Order: sequence, then C-alpha cells, then structure tokens
Amino acid sequence: MSKQSGCWIKSFGEIDLNDVGSVGGKNASLGELHRVLGSHAWVPDGFAITADAYRAVIGHQGLAGRLLGILEATDWSSKDAASAAEALRQLVANATWPDGLEEDLRAAYRRLGAGRSLAVAVRSSATLEDLPGASFAGLHESYLNIRGEHELVAAVRRCFASIFTERAISYRIAKGFAHDKVAISVGVQRMVDASAGASGVIFTLDTESGCRDVVMITGVLGLGETIVQGIADPDEFLVHKPTYHLGYRAVLRHRIGAKQVRMIRSRAGVRLVKPRQSQASAPCLSDTEILALTEQAMSIEAHYSRRYGTNTPMDIEWAKDGRTGRIAIIQARPETVHAGRATAQGLRYTMRETGPVLATGQAVGERIASGPVRIVRERSALASVAKGEVMVAETTSPDWEPAMRRAAAIVTEHGGRTCHAAIIARELGIPAIVGVANARRILQDGDPVTISCAEGEQGKIRRGQLAFDVESFAIPKPPARPHLLVNIADPDKAFATASLPVDGVGLARIEFILTRSIGIHPMALAAPQRITDPLLRKRIATHIAGFRDGADFFVSRLAEGVGVIAAAFYPRPVIVRLSDFKTNEYRCLLGGDVFEPTEGNPMIGFRGASRYVHPDYAPAFALECQALGHVRTAMGLDNVIVMVPFCRRLEEARHVLDAMRDNGLERGRAGLKIYAMAEIPSNALSIDGFAELFDGFSIGSNDLTQLTLGVDRDSATLAGDFDEEDPAVLRLIADIIAGAHRHALPCGLCGQGPSDRADFADWLVAQDIDSISLNPDSVVPFITRQFRKIDAAADMPIEPVS
Repeated sequence: MSKQSGCWIKSFGEIDLNDVGSVGGKNASLGELHRVLGSHAWVPDGFAITADAYRAVIGHQGLAGRLLGILEATDWSSKDAASAAEALRQLVANATWPDGLEEDLRAAYRRLGAGRSLAVAVRSSATLEDLPGASFAGLHESYLNIRGEHELVAAVRRCFASIFTERAISYRIAKGFAHDKVAISVGVQRMVDASAGASGVIFTLDTESGCRDVVMITGVLGLGETIVQGIADPDEFLVHKPTYHLGYRAVLRHRIGAKQVRMIRSRAGVRLVKPRQSQASAPCLSDTEILALTEQAMSIEAHYSRRYGTNTPMDIEWAKDGRTGRIAIIQARPETVHAGRATAQGLRYTMRETGPVLATGQAVGERIASGPVRIVRERSALASVAKGEVMVAETTSPDWEPAMRRAAAIVTEHGGRTCHAAIIARELGIPAIVGVANARRILQDGDPVTISCAEGEQGKIRRGQLAFDVESFAIPKPPARPHLLVNIADPDKAFATASLPVDGVGLARIEFILTRSIGIHPMALAAPQRITDPLLRKRIATHIAGFRDGADFFVSRLAEGVGVIAAAFYPRPVIVRLSDFKTNEYRCLLGGDVFEPTEGNPMIGFRGASRYVHPDYAPAFALECQALGHVRTAMGLDNVIVMVPFCRRLEEARHVLDAMRDNGLERGRAGLKIYAMAEIPSNALSIDGFAELFDGFSIGSNDLTQLTLGVDRDSATLAGDFDEEDPAVLRLIADIIAGAHRHALPCGLCGQGPSDRADFADWLVAQDIDSISLNPDSVVPFITRQFRKIDAAADMPIEPVS
C-alpha cells in the first residue's frame, strides 16, 4: 500500500456528506446511506477512488496543461466540439498513473471481495454532483458487472476520462462551472444481481407537478439502466405520505408498464433479453415491497432534509436481487428539478388553434412547443439537430444532451416519466412526449408539428406549427367567502390542479375513470354470466388480466382513480359524485349494448339515483360503493364526501341511502358525509325533506336550468333560450340555498356560469352561497376578477400565495 492510499481510496464506511469535495456527491451519499440506514435497509458495500487520485493523474507528467490548452482553444458550440472532447478523453484514459495508485485500487478490490473476483458496479461521481441545484445526472460514465482487477482498472480509467464527454463539458458551461474546479471520484460497489429481479427509481414527490405528498416508485425487470435509457416502459406506483404516516398501508395507484426488455448480467458485461409476456404484464414489485421501499425513501428524505436544513425531495435508485428477493438502495441524490421552484408563479400554456392529431404518448411537462421534425436514428445524426427543431428518436441517452439542449421539444418511442428524455426535458424546461409508438414512421423529417403537453397526461403531436398562448401569472389568494372549489375528472391532472388556490374539490366526476381506466360496462363486470358473445368475453378477459375477476378490476381501478384525486387535495374536502352516465353514454362502453336500452331522451331517462336501486344496475352500484369505501377506509382518505346525482324523489333518496349503507357507505359512520346534487325542480320544491336525508347540497345549474325552462341544453337551436339567470331558475337556486341554511347545511354550486357571468357570481355571493366550484382554467381569472372588484377603490394589489 502506497503512502498516498489514505488520500486515494476510502471505504463507504469512512465517508459521508461532509466529503463531497473529496469523493463527489454520489459517493458521499452512498457513505451517508451506509452509515444512516444501518440495519433498516441494505446498502451494498464498496469504496471510492477519491478526487485526489484523479487530480494526481492529470497532474502527472504535465497532463493538466495539455487538457487546459484544448479546453481553451475549442469553440464548444461548434462542430469541432465532438472531436475535441474525444481528444481530451483519450489523453486521460491513456495517462500514466502515479506510483501506487493502481496497486491501491487492486488491493481495495481484493478486500471488498475477500479475495474473490467479485462483480461490481463502477460509477463516476463528480465533486459538484448530486447537490441541490446541480444534478450532473447521466453526464459521466458508469459500468455494470465489472469483474476482475484488469477490467476494474480499465473501467476506472474510462470513468476518469468521462469528465470530458461533450455533454459534461456542455453542462458545466451552461451551469457556469469552471472546468478545472470540477474533479471526478469513482465509486466501486458490490453488484446487486437484479438480472432475475427488478430495479428502478424512487422520487419522493410527483415528478410532473412537484407535489411532495407522494412517493413515486418506478421499476423494470432486470438491471435499471433500461429506465434511464428509456428502452423499457416501467411500472409506476404511488404511495400517499400523509395517510401512510397515519398508519394506512395502501398503494395509491398501480400502473403497469410494457417492460419490453430486461437487462441482465453476462460474461461480456450486460445484455438485453425479451421477458416472457406473463412477466412483463405483472407488476415488478409486490405491495409489501412497494410499501417497504416507501418507508425507506421517506426515511432517506427526512434525513437529508435535516442534513440540508430544508425540505429535500430525493431521487433514489433501488435494485432487487433475483435470487434472494432482497432489495437494496444503491444510490440517492437530492431531486433538482422541483426543489428550488417557486410556488407562487405559474406559466399557463393553451392551444389557440387546433390541428389533426398525428400521434399521442405520455406528456412530460405542461408546456407547448412547435417546430420542424428532426428524426434521429443514430448518434451520428445528432449534429444535424438545429435549434428549435422537434427531436424524434427511439430513445435518448446521456451523451445526447448537447443536441437535446437545441431542441424545442422531444419525442421518443419508448420510456416513462423517469426515463432520460423525461428527466432532461424537465430540467431544460421543454415539453417531451414519451412512449409514442412508431413515432419515427408516423412523422417525417422537416414536417412542421406542434407538441402539446398542456392537455392532460396524454401528450398530442399535432400537424402544423399552430398558435398557442403562454401566460405568466402570480397565483393569488382566494377570497375568504364563498369557498372556492374546483371541478375535476381526470386523476392524471389532480396533482397539478391541487396546486391552485382552492379549498377543495366541489365536483369530482368518476365518468372519466369509467371510460379511460375501465372502459367496460360495469354490469359486464358485475354479472359476466350475462355476456354470451365469445368474442366479447375474450376482449373483456384481456382487459382484466392480472385481476381476480371483473369485480376486482372495477373496484381496484375506480378506487385508484378516486384515490389519486383525494390524495392530491388531502386533507381538503373532495366531493365525489356517483356515476351519472346516460344510457347512450353507457352503450359506448365495452358490453354496453348488452345492458343498456335505447331511449328517446336519455337526458331525462335512466340515469343518476334511479339506476342505483334498479335491478338492472344495482349489482354494479354495489361495486361502486365498495370502491369508494376502499378509498376512505383502506387508503385512509376520509376527506372524500360522496354525492348522489339526479335524485328525483324523497322515496328514491331513502332507497339509495339504504343501498349505500348495505354496501358499506353508511352516512355518519367514520365521519362519512353524503351530499345530494340539487339539479331538479323537485329538489328545490322539497328542499326541507331532502335536507333531512343529506349533509349538504351542490346545485347543478345546467340540469336545473334545462328542466326548469324545458330547454334541451344540448340543442344548438335553443341555445339562446338557455339562461341560468332566468328569474325562474334564480328563484329555485335561492330556495335551495335558503332551505339548506335553514337546516344548517352547506350549499354550493358547481358549473361554469359564475366564471363566465360576473353578475351571476355577484348574485350567488349575495345569496350567501357557501361555495362555488369552477373548472381549473377559470379559478385564477375568477379570483383576480373578484379581487379587482373588491379592491378597485383602494387600488390594492393582488397578494400572491407564499
């Protein structure tokens, strides 16, 4: 052992976060985890080759001067950048090492393996890496399944050289870091053999909205590099932190990815294999494993938050040994995209014009961009990507980062929300759509397209460079009264919508979940024996594969959809309206034509409360109640209030409440509140009777106007006669509000009218309505208008949310 070994080699047990300058952020974190987690989690052992060793290498035989000469002589925005970076790497990779360094490295490897030829992961760790505000993620090289001293030395040389990849040089220039101020350490860690297991990434926040109330776990089969490369669409699991801390152990949402390939260890290092369909379609982790990882992730987040003195969301890597089933934490770093983002400012992107949708995929970032398509089929084509083009590729990798910086948007055929393309797009602040099947075939080089990630979770590629608006705004505080609520239907928008300054959800529609996440008529799942068509039975069986039966599929999917909405707003109240499809809408679901009659006027037909106790639908309603009961009791989301729609008569209301009680939703039990939609004139005329049965009301002004004036709200011919401010409609609304207040019950209104019509909003406020629930895009304009009206005389500025 050389006299320098104390400076050149450090075991994980000897380092912690205080040693970032010596071993880099990645290795310092591994040492910190090794010390902090102890018996609570498995952190594979290893050691770090310090930054002093790297400095010794480039300081040996005058190498530093030659490197600096190339760095200063190169225009790093020119086409010469790639060849200059290659020259720098060759100089470092082939450098003569100072005496004793290689011997120390070999000796440390032998100690780690107790004399055996141990398989290790060799990862670069820059001295400014994995810090809040500077991730350096994916910029430097890492190598898996390195075995033997000779291979180890070669891998370390390549890691040292990777400080001069073109992407790393570009990143340092963009961040303002001097090249000679960044050194590189190398971590050597026991490999977890996940070839027959699984690997993935954990974020202790929602990566799209930045909401910090969830833990998001992604995973693939085999080694986790396929997530970063975006070549395997991962599974994704969500766990809600606040209810977890209250003792509830439930996975909020399961989303099973395609997991097209599995990376495994091989004699040559690693290779890709295609998994069996049964493996790919099953979750890569059990609920028990998901919850165990959640516990560890929250412990890590809590520790780092204390360490840095501020709330610090984390980006954590995990791997599951395929032989033992044991799960290891193999890396942790502060999350850098959302950590420093201000919450009081927002950018709102909206399409001003629309065009044909060419393809869709998973949206990353709620932004819009347009430009000509640039298809990249291989790395050599990256130089052709010009500023403002839409880069389209099968997937991306870390060495593509300089070209990605020039792109207006990114489209990939594979990948999920934590793939490399998604991570870099968020950091660059550009939209990306990942998982777009056959994108390189559908799109053509040079064709103008618009990439829209501002229309929900589904990103849309539209033909042409279409006009869109970008609005920057300060998010204002809402008025104290009435309470401002929001309408929502899509669970995928819930976390972003929850950041609005609202007091909760006034109307959560479950019909969107029924169509998008379930897609099958509820009765086809509740009473499958009534499906006689073999082809239809086969299609349904394909949809529900992986679940015990159709009922389990329905309850699980509906509970997860509602649960995500409730979790996003927790502990604010979320009023969930029971299903209110009309017969023509139910017929559009798979199997719908078997169960639904054809009605002449579905708007006033078999809908709402009348379905719940009718023999033709009661078994499906029982499943609906089970799902909502699961959200409240198993998930712990007791902020859910259940609302009964289109309830025509008092007797009907009593029957529905009895059916709900029999299916686990008993009014008053465990604090359950049940509201009624007040949207039929009979609700206003019998308001005192309904008030004895329910805990509150929400006025559905659209149906109430339609039924009061006898105007079909879908009729273009009669559109001019549809008026929510007609005296007859206003009288019924006033009667409902007054009747609710006579019984000390809350009463709100959900609809677009108050947002579109200032006078209508003023009238509702004058009636002392308790709440108004608006569509998300109307919330900020409504608040702004109300404050401008209230404070016009004093010319008071709108106070943003801090």
